[in-house]
Amino acid sequence: MTGDQTDTTSSVFHHDDQGNPIGHTSHDNEAVSKSRMSAYWRANLKFLGALLVVWFAVSFGAGIIFADTLDQYSFLGFPLGFWFSQQGAIYVFVVLIFIYVIGMNRIDKIHGVDDDESSPTTGGSA
Repeated sequence: MTGDQTDTTSSVFHHDDQGNPIGHTSHDNEAVSKSRMSAYWRANLKFLGALLVVWFAVSFGAGIIFADTLDQYSFLGFPLGFWFSQQGAIYVFVVLIFIYVIGMNRIDKIHGVDDDESSPTTGGSA
């Protein structure tokens, strides 16, 4: 590091092109502890892991591994395994996107890292 450079790794603030602070949110003004951020990322990864398990089960499980077993049943006139591999998985993926957005907004609010300054930093109904 040279003498005119500063260490900006301790906290994150939003700046405009000229380096002036802009739009401070509630999480910019406080030093977020490592344990609090660790809890946030644990919740984030746990939620993301659960969604990935559903994604894998639908795409690989229902569409490939269990397709022959599911083909014994029909859905809208098509064998169920075929339907999952062609259309059902796509519907599930779209639903997972909405679940991800809603879930991450809740996790952000619970851990106090959302951008809504009027929201509480503790859990509540969303």
